[in-house]
Amino acid sequence: MSELKNDRFLRALMRQPVDRTPVWMMRQAGRYLPEYRAARTKAGDFLSLCKNTPLACEVTLQPLERFPLDAAILFSDILTIPDAMGLGLYFETGEGPKFRNTIRTAADVDALPTLDSSVDLDYVMNAVSTIRGALNGRVPLIGFSGSPWTLATYMVEGGSSKDFREPKKLAYAQPEVMHRLLDHLATTIIDYLNCQIRAGAQAVQIFDTWGGLLSTWAYEEFSLAYMRKIVDGLIREHDGRRVPVILFTKNGGQWLESMADTGADALGLDWTTDINVARERVGDRVALQGNMDPSMLYAPPARIRQEVADILARFGSNPGHIFNLGHGITPDVDPEHAKAFIEAVVELSPQYHQ
Repeated sequence: MSELKNDRFLRALMRQPVDRTPVWMMRQAGRYLPEYRAARTKAGDFLSLCKNTPLACEVTLQPLERFPLDAAILFSDILTIPDAMGLGLYFETGEGPKFRNTIRTAADVDALPTLDSSVDLDYVMNAVSTIRGALNGRVPLIGFSGSPWTLATYMVEGGSSKDFREPKKLAYAQPEVMHRLLDHLATTIIDYLNCQIRAGAQAVQIFDTWGGLLSTWAYEEFSLAYMRKIVDGLIREHDGRRVPVILFTKNGGQWLESMADTGADALGLDWTTDINVARERVGDRVALQGNMDPSMLYAPPARIRQEVADILARFGSNPGHIFNLGHGITPDVDPEHAKAFIEAVVELSPQYHQ
């Protein structure tokens, strides 16, 4: 593997000194870029794009050609695991992901296969190794997975939902069944992320998109406990470097202390928690990633720049900040506004790293 030319993202994750605050965006390879839309049209649909190694590599690199980003993130989807388990993932325009088969009973859970990610999800690993090679040390590559709870919500509900009534019903009425499902998913995710690390991912992020739906006790029992199991099972050193782990629970700002206790290296923040308050709460135990509201990218560039300045000032000169949005960039954002955001971080952050 080639020498890493820009490691400020990895250094910040480890709370080491950097020359400026590193920046990347969740969903940075996506529909807001016309070149992404062209590649998706070429592939035929979203899933075909994920499974087409050359095109998955191409769209991963697209935002790096436009913007001075400090990391690439694997182009894939959080629902690759349940798809490989035979649930029949498909996407309907305007409605998000859906599954042809759902998990509602103990028998359904017991019927789920045990995956070997290197075989059953080989297209993901092929994409990781191809992207890593194409990056040629330019920036680090982030691998990722959905959290067990987040995957379970889709698998039980059968798709997206405003309240995810069915998974909550299963968790509260038949907790033993939900725990069997979550444990099976956690074991699978450990293998999945470790395969990504062996294929070339230099950091990994666990996306707990729907953990924030839960009460505090339920979050600890059904979401955080299984993310802790994953963190414990991950390869943490590879190619002579630490492999940092980022946990991101959307709407999970009230649980930062518990998240920091998992052994993760960094926590992702959405925009509902002030970053200075988060820093005071977790101290120097973890790095923090975030946390501008993605909707701020609709504002004029001067207002975007001011928001970046405000967030940088609130975090201050402490080590361990990775600038990001509080969730994924939305599809109708003007790429020039994304550029204004990233360039503001590049220009305004060095003063905090003297």
